[in-house]
Amino acid sequence: MTKTAWLFPGQGSQHSGMMADLLEAYPPTQERCDLAASILGWSVIDCCAGTTGNLDQTLYTQPSLFVVESLLVDALKDRGATADVVAGHSLGEYVALYAADVFDFVTGLKLVQKRAELMNAAGGGKMVALIGFDRDALLAAIATTSDVVLANDNHPGQVVISGTPAAVDTLLTQVKVKRAVPLNVSGAFHSPFMAEAAAEFANVLEDCTFHDAVMPVLNNVDPQPTTEASVIKERLRLQMTGSVRWVETCHALATAGVTQALEVGPGAVLAGLVKRTTPDINVTGVCSIATLPA
Repeated sequence: MTKTAWLFPGQGSQHSGMMADLLEAYPPTQERCDLAASILGWSVIDCCAGTTGNLDQTLYTQPSLFVVESLLVDALKDRGATADVVAGHSLGEYVALYAADVFDFVTGLKLVQKRAELMNAAGGGKMVALIGFDRDALLAAIATTSDVVLANDNHPGQVVISGTPAAVDTLLTQVKVKRAVPLNVSGAFHSPFMAEAAAEFANVLEDCTFHDAVMPVLNNVDPQPTTEASVIKERLRLQMTGSVRWVETCHALATAGVTQALEVGPGAVLAGLVKRTTPDINVTGVCSIATLPA
């Protein structure tokens, strides 16, 4: 029996046209965006249109992606689609939890809003994507270099390191890398340097009600399937300072028998990562109403 996963991309997948098809073809979109505006104090529709905020700034990116991806989840469910397991990359994990009925839209958006505010305010860190390297040599260098960590383990040949600018620059002198691409972020996300922000976010999480998931969730910091609300909340609490273990997530999907996956959201980043790690899993993009499965 074919098993299907729903996968949700995170920051970096956004683009200005990602709301257009939903506004034209999915009637609940306007009401959902009005509700979001009452919470956020700004319009996701206007942000995507370029008249409010900056879609590429964390403060606006994360809530906008959550709104768009949650609408695609609802559209899938309206058509009777179901998943056997869900997972999301960084911010995308929040949409995965929404899809699994761990919390409702308002709760999820408020969490994402606070997360975005804290991450946007973080400063003094640096993140660099590395492509093409000797993995063992890189991991050894990270282990012996203070103040830098493996933030995103995206696929065997592409990772993101995070830490202080000096530590990141030092590491880059110690390993041979085909490409090193600095990320346009305000802080050292998914590293211990987010501890202060994570502590504040933990207080917000504590006041939120989480329900047991209706399908197994693979969390970034521990990609072993779970449906337990308390476990999911604890793993989410650790996410801001923990690594995104996407390579392990892909292997966990394969171990669970997943052969088909939908990347629910803009872009095709996760499809590429899954293909490079677990090529037997076929990923189809659902970035608009027009691309919903029949």
